Amino acid sequence: MNTKIQKITPNFWFNQNAEEAVNYYVSIFNDSKIGRVTHYTSIGKEEHGMEEGQVMTIEFQLKGQQFLALNGGPHFKFTEAISFIINCESQEEIDYYWGKLTDGGDEKAQICGWLKDKFGVSWQVSPGELDDMLATGSKDQVERVMQELFKMKKLDLEVFRKAFNEV
Repeated sequence: MNTKIQKITPNFWFNQNAEEAVNYYVSIFNDSKIGRVTHYTSIGKEEHGMEEGQVMTIEFQLKGQQFLALNGGPHFKFTEAISFIINCESQEEIDYYWGKLTDGGDEKAQICGWLKDKFGVSWQVSPGELDDMLATGSKDQVERVMQELFKMKKLDLEVFRKAFNEV
């Protein structure tokens, strides 16, 4: 992994399972890898509460995008206020990522292509074609597509195409 840090890097705050999460994500996304790992020292233990030698951070890449995972403790939880969008090119790609990321995740958090994985991280699995439809369609086309969108959990590209092209 390149040791030069990108200008803006998303940081995942995990309790004690950053290594498990990083290994999980790297197994899902091809063109992904794990980079540098840092460990806690005895300095600051009264603040962070972590044992010396425990993994502190893990740099990793998913599809060329750099991320950082931190074992920061139980102080903060993930919310849907931040999510990661996976722009898919086909229904097969939607099905693949949806299947992998919903495994063990929160079923109640699945709506309109959004999901929450088993670590509590929110993802949007969406076809890029949907964005094109919403940006270029007539008012009627956009409304038909939106009506279908709000009926779905996992997005169905063919349903969007039919709604968009309806005469």
